[in-house]
Amino acid sequence: MKLRAVTYNVHKCRGMDGRVNTARIVEVLREVGADVIAVQEVMGEQAEAIATKLAMPFVIGENRRHQGCAYGNAVFSRFAIRGWRNYNLSVAGREERGCLRADLGIDDGGGLLLHVFNVHLGTGHGERRHQGRALLGPELLTDVTLEHPRVVLGDFNEWTSGLATQLLRNHMKSADFRARSYPGLLPLLHLDHIYYDEKLRLAKFTLHRSRKALMASDHLPLVGDFEIGEGTSEGEVELQIEKGSK
Repeated sequence: MKLRAVTYNVHKCRGMDGRVNTARIVEVLREVGADVIAVQEVMGEQAEAIATKLAMPFVIGENRRHQGCAYGNAVFSRFAIRGWRNYNLSVAGREERGCLRADLGIDDGGGLLLHVFNVHLGTGHGERRHQGRALLGPELLTDVTLEHPRVVLGDFNEWTSGLATQLLRNHMKSADFRARSYPGLLPLLHLDHIYYDEKLRLAKFTLHRSRKALMASDHLPLVGDFEIGEGTSEGEVELQIEKGSK
């Protein structure tokens, strides 16, 4: 089985031109054509609009309120969402952060799930060290009840090999091609990451750099194409940059 997953910090749908435009984010996501979409920095009403236009079910993990709306991470899926949970990764004195888990039924029989963890870590070094330990805690990624394939993706705010990066690389495979995804128009930093376990095979990894994506948010989408149930051995995978013409 094959599936495409994307992580995308949509920056409240505010583009590099300063305009808030949810429809533009939808157009970028249509360009990508992912089965599983993890977005960060999205408001509840924006997530509802995106879900309606893409005709995909979604869940949102509220980390705080913003302008009277839920604000945090959201997962959209072409597959049925069997369950979900939002984990609080906040550190006192810092902006509220979280990890949203969505359990997706990826086969027709309903027996096989994909555990998707959508993460947005803090900007402080010490903050991320705390959050990295929490991610690998027994209530989260190392929960013994998680028997199905896992993928962890999102904005980790970490472009060097900090503790969160080291812990995740020790525990899971990393689709780490140093893909610079921030800031949008002239990306200099590698903040967004995708990690996955050995039950998945990464077939392709893409930095999506269409004209619309360069303007729609201050991050660019990272895309992983995976295979499930076809063996765990991996050949050589290269970073591909999709520039597009839109």
